[in-house]
Amino acid sequence: MIKEFKEFIMRGNVVDMAVGIIIGAAFGTIVKSLVADVIMPPIGLLLGNVDFANMFVLLKAGSTPGPYATVAAANEAGAVTLNYGVFVNTIISFVIVGFAIFLMVKGVNKLKRQKPAPAAAPTTKDCPHCFMAIPIKATRCPNCTSELTGEGT
Repeated sequence: MIKEFKEFIMRGNVVDMAVGIIIGAAFGTIVKSLVADVIMPPIGLLLGNVDFANMFVLLKAGSTPGPYATVAAANEAGAVTLNYGVFVNTIISFVIVGFAIFLMVKGVNKLKRQKPAPAAAPTTKDCPHCFMAIPIKATRCPNCTSELTGEGT
């Protein structure tokens, strides 16, 4: 049973899938940081110092009454919030990941569409008398013994 498990794990598909999942998780972390730390601050600045990570709607006040300045403060007080700013960040992250995957698939498809290698030159020809395949340089057919020189074949 251990031998079968070892064979299963060492197959190329399983290892490739594991590497893909690990790279995908790391890429997701990078994109999340890109959105939260690089893209959204300038957009928030253009919109009048808006911090998307702290945009929320209070659904129910917590044990200590509001107003709450941040999502963290509302959560600490036990308030129920609808965090639409975090959702906007997540949508932007999704669009960036989707675009990156689109570019990757487009590149792979481009590699797949490369022209195939030209066909090899023929090594045989048909005898004009018996129509059997013979070597291209033959001067006499080995099947019907016909002379082939001077016939343009």
